[in-house]
Formats: sequence, structure tokens, C-alpha cells
Amino acid sequence: MPTETSTIEVRCCIAGGGPAGMVLGFLLARAGIEVLVLEKHADFLRDFRGDTVHPSTLELMHELGIIDDFLRRPHQELPQVGGLIDGFEVTVADFSHLPTHCKFIALMPQWDFLNFIAEKAKAYSQFHLRMEAEVSDLIVENGRVAGVRAKTPQGALEVRAYLTIGADGRHSIVREKAELEVLDLGAPIDVLWMRISRQPGDPHQTLGRFQDGKILVTLNRDDYWQCAYVIQKGGFQAIKQGGLPMFRRTIETIAPFLRGRTEELKDWEDIKLLSVAVDRLRRWSRPGLLCIGDSAHAMSPIGGVGINLAIQDAVAAANILVQPILGTAVTSEKLQEVRKRRELPTKITQGFQVFAHKRFITRALNRRTPLGSLPLPLQLLKQFPVLRRIPARMLGLGFRPEHVRTPDMNHGTGARSIARSGDLESRDGPVTPRCFFDD
Repeated sequence: MPTETSTIEVRCCIAGGGPAGMVLGFLLARAGIEVLVLEKHADFLRDFRGDTVHPSTLELMHELGIIDDFLRRPHQELPQVGGLIDGFEVTVADFSHLPTHCKFIALMPQWDFLNFIAEKAKAYSQFHLRMEAEVSDLIVENGRVAGVRAKTPQGALEVRAYLTIGADGRHSIVREKAELEVLDLGAPIDVLWMRISRQPGDPHQTLGRFQDGKILVTLNRDDYWQCAYVIQKGGFQAIKQGGLPMFRRTIETIAPFLRGRTEELKDWEDIKLLSVAVDRLRRWSRPGLLCIGDSAHAMSPIGGVGINLAIQDAVAAANILVQPILGTAVTSEKLQEVRKRRELPTKITQGFQVFAHKRFITRALNRRTPLGSLPLPLQLLKQFPVLRRIPARMLGLGFRPEHVRTPDMNHGTGARSIARSGDLESRDGPVTPRCFFDD
């Protein structure tokens, strides 16, 4: 029996309810633009996603006037980032001198961050979020993307939009259907994520631990450690073959204070594989469509910068496109302007990540004898603390940090919503809010 397709219309449809999609949806609705975000999952509750909220993102929340509410949510604060290399402890970055209101990295589960943004966005009647709506294809008319098709528990859904945004992650359906070429920069590592309980006598700091060809990052999440074990690309199966007891002993060797607690890893289901990719699109757009965040450029977990770079994309896209969307003048040139704005910081960041993979991470994984002394760059960081400001600025602010330039319609500075109705309807019956716009 054929499934009935419901159709709705919005000014902007965003595929993907991750950091880039949710922040962009928030900013567009805040400026008076009717926007619908489609998220394929029933909720945001998925572990081991990017949980590091950097000073650049915290500064954006200050500009939006929501930083105090954010900091009232449970989180941990990292004023410094360091490493333990064959017993040598070194602080790599010190955020205390950044020209921002928050001089630390905030650790918050991504689902809490996304729920927070959704809560703030729903204060605007132009914002609509639909869960369990998985984008499956694009609607293309006369060479222009005119919306998306999605699958929902209620049946097929067709969303027609003046502008479509692909923010559906590194495995983006949108970029695949748009046939946008992907440049793969390569990544020689994968990461195994797991959580192990934390006890009062444990160290307080978050550290990257390098020892005997093994790398373990321990993130202090208050009542547990979020652990990232770095492995050679494709090496998970060999680790499995060695058995879970051997893997537990390896973790305890690198972080002896965890001894006994690795038994909490009951089976391999407690250990999640992140297949690391570093890539970017040659073109981020085609008429009627723009990709941002991981859909446009997948990042390595090195530095935890992925979520923050995605949010910077969202802010830049809003700054550039709000007025064209309201004025029905989103040309291909305007969409390309977003790429031109964000491509250089993306290339620089990925360049550093690829360099770190080759020169540091891969060498560390292949090393079998302890270092007699720290490498010269780390010695300098240890001897001259002022130098820690350089990696702090690169990590905490990134390259070309964005600032909110869009108006807030709820505070008298926003663009006028062209027309409103109560509960919006689809062509085939009630589905979700809808608004009609004048051209």
C-alpha cells in the first residue's frame, strides 16, 4: 500500500541537528527567518561525540546573551591543557590570557549542549525542530535544490525550502546526493572511546598520556573519565583478537590510577570505535544548497576543534545569508562567499592536524623505547610559560574566529517576520508549523 507523502514549506530547511545545524537554526530564527531543522534520531543522547566547547564558542554565547544560563548547566572547566610523555609532564596551552570572557575549555556532553541550544531557539516562533526525520534525498528543480525528502515514523515527508543547508555530519547524505566532490586528506589513526568511573583520589587534570607507543587521553568528567585510546588506522580488530583482558591491562599500564576499574569494561560493546577522517569539499554549495560543519569538512579529534569549527561555519553563514534570505537574493555567489570566508581557517586547521598525525601521533605510536628527554618544542613550553599562549590561541580561538552580526527580532532589532499563522499545515494535513513569505 503506497505511503502518503506530506509536504510543507519553509524559508530554510536544515538537514542535521548537530552543533552546526542547531546553532544556524537558532541564529536564523532569531533574525526572523522561518527555519525547520530535521534530525534523524529521536533525541540527542549519543555518547562520545565532541564534548569540548572552546573559548571561541563560549564567546559567541556571551554575544548572544546566553552564557550565564549555559554555565549554570553541569560542566567542567579546563583552564590549561597538558600532556604526560614518558613521565615528563608538560602544560601545552594556557587559556588564562585569551581576550575572551571565558578563559577555559568547557566540557559538556554534546546532548546537553544541543538541548540547551534547542531550548533557546524555541523561544522564537520561527524555529521548528523535527526529530526522527531522516533526510534521504534532495528535491532538484531546474538545476536548483528546492528542498529535501525525508523519512519519518508518520511516513514520507517533503520539505520545500528557499534554501537548504546540509549539516548532517561526516557521512552526509546531502553532500552525497548533491554530488559534491570530497577531497580526502587521509588520517592514519582511529580512536577507541570508553568511560571509566572516577574516584576522589584521582588526578584532577585532563591529560594526554604518551607511553611506550601508546596514547591515552583522559578527560575529567567529574564522576567518570572519558577515555580516548588512539590506535593505528584499522587496528581495532587486532586489539580485539588480543582479548579484552589484555586491553584492560594496556589501559592500566598507561594510567596506573585506573587499576581495577578497567573491569567496568565488561565487553567490547563498552568500547566505541571512531573511524577518524580528515576531508573537505572542493565546493560547499550548488544553487539552493550549502553544506557546513562536518558535512563540508570532517575533522580529526586532535584538539577537539571539530564542534567549534562547525559552529563558526554556522555563525558565518548566518552573518552572510540572513539579509539575502529575507530579500530573496541568495545567489550562488552569496553561498560561495560562505565557503570563501571559512575555507582558509578550515585548511589551516586541517593542515595542522595532518602535520600532527604524521610528525607526532604516528611517531609516538611506533616508538617502543622511552624518551630520554622532552622534544625541544615541549622543553621550551616547559621552560618559558609565556609560549603556552601561542597554542592556547590556536586551540581556543582558532583561525578567523566569527562574531554574531545578525539581529534579534525578539528585542526590537530583528527583521520583521513577513507573515505568521498559528499551527501550520501541510498540503495533506497537519504536520508541523509552516509560514508563507512574500518575495
